[in-house]
Amino acid sequence: MHRDPFAPRPTGRMARAAVVALAFGVAPLAASMAHAQAQYPSRPLRMISPFPPGGPTDIVGRLVSARLAEQLGQPIVVESRPGASGNVGLEAAARSAPDGYTIVLSSPVIALSPLLYSRLNYDPYKDLAPIALVGAVRNVLVVHPSVPARNLKELVALARRTPGRLNYGSGGIGTTTHLAPELLKSLEKLDIVHVPYKGSGVALSALVGGEIDMLVVAAPAAVQQINAGRVRALAVLMPQRFPDLPDVPSTREQGFPNFEISVWYGMLAPTGTPREIIARLNTELAKAVTAADMKPRFASAGVEPLTSTPEEFGRFIRSEANRFARVIKDAGIKPE
Repeated sequence: MHRDPFAPRPTGRMARAAVVALAFGVAPLAASMAHAQAQYPSRPLRMISPFPPGGPTDIVGRLVSARLAEQLGQPIVVESRPGASGNVGLEAAARSAPDGYTIVLSSPVIALSPLLYSRLNYDPYKDLAPIALVGAVRNVLVVHPSVPARNLKELVALARRTPGRLNYGSGGIGTTTHLAPELLKSLEKLDIVHVPYKGSGVALSALVGGEIDMLVVAAPAAVQQINAGRVRALAVLMPQRFPDLPDVPSTREQGFPNFEISVWYGMLAPTGTPREIIARLNTELAKAVTAADMKPRFASAGVEPLTSTPEEFGRFIRSEANRFARVIKDAGIKPE
């Protein structure tokens, strides 16, 4: 604002009066905001699910939101906003009012999208504030019974002896079912051919039918086929064994500690959401996912409950992005 050089400057008394007037003007606003936060939540919340109803993200979101609603004393409306591999829903959340009444459940898409898309209509790091990790679905590496490998070391040795002969299926480019085998290829310098399908369920059927040699897929989805002997499980991609597959060793047990990848889920809010509300939601989410009666519900969905601070979740997102930036580069995957 331009100041008139000939206008009288405020005296000390005038300046003090202005400060007092400003304070009295700001105080009611600050008090009103503090009161609103103290009463939070005073109306229903909205949880955006960025993937179609019935999928893993939707199932986890509804499990968590139902329990969270009980604890907060307010309904949580689950709004499905699928599209663009989850980015439509994340963008909708990023553009929502930062008042604590909109939250979004994300999968690894928030870490991978900046690496896979040349242009996004939101910035995952600037427009969304991490609240907490809530759970993960663990993956398993399975092969067709005709593949002469009984463990991960034998598979790696086979791939080295026959470069370009083995292939693997995936649920599509940029999915964890695609990036997990590419991670193994990057770590061990292997030549294995990618065969993408329209969904991991289709890829699993292709493996059973002998169309492909191997697949990394969500462990709960593969248990039935493994137990029936239609596919052979070589490793679970996690630090410890998967409860429903107790005889399948983990990648870490087999000497591949860096070959771990899961489909994780975490809650976020629009950036600018008050810290006190983020902290409250973090506390309530930890209480929800660790509740005794939630354990069997998570188990039935094949989900391992997780907790974190907002800061830990933020660092985790960036670490996942850094880890897979190299994998995507090595695989020659270009941003769309």
